[in-house]
Amino acid sequence: MPTYAYRPVDPRKSCDHCRQGFETIQRMSEPPLTQCPKCENSVSRILFPPAVVIKGSPIGETDRKIKDYEREGKWSHAAELADKEAEKTKREDLRVRALEDYKKAGYNFDKYDKKDDA
Repeated sequence: MPTYAYRPVDPRKSCDHCRQGFETIQRMSEPPLTQCPKCENSVSRILFPPAVVIKGSPIGETDRKIKDYEREGKWSHAAELADKEAEKTKREDLRVRALEDYKKAGYNFDKYDKKDDA
């Protein structure tokens, strides 16, 4: 059976049991409590956001290798690896990281952004 959390609607009228909130075990088929079992003050059920499950490991082998290159100051290696991985996975964060690492390696992309007036 699941555990549900409750808190008082008006904390000024609450007892020691419900003032800080309380938990109770209830069947899913039971209706939510509307009153504190001790002082009969109005209570409401606290809803928690659902748990988020991320498939795969949050830090992949490629991310780890990029970080190692950055730690060693091998900016062009890190940039190239991040750029290739961003192209393959369409990850925007890696594309931005690759551009930052290219700049740290001394590449100047500003000259390519300017449009010729001629």
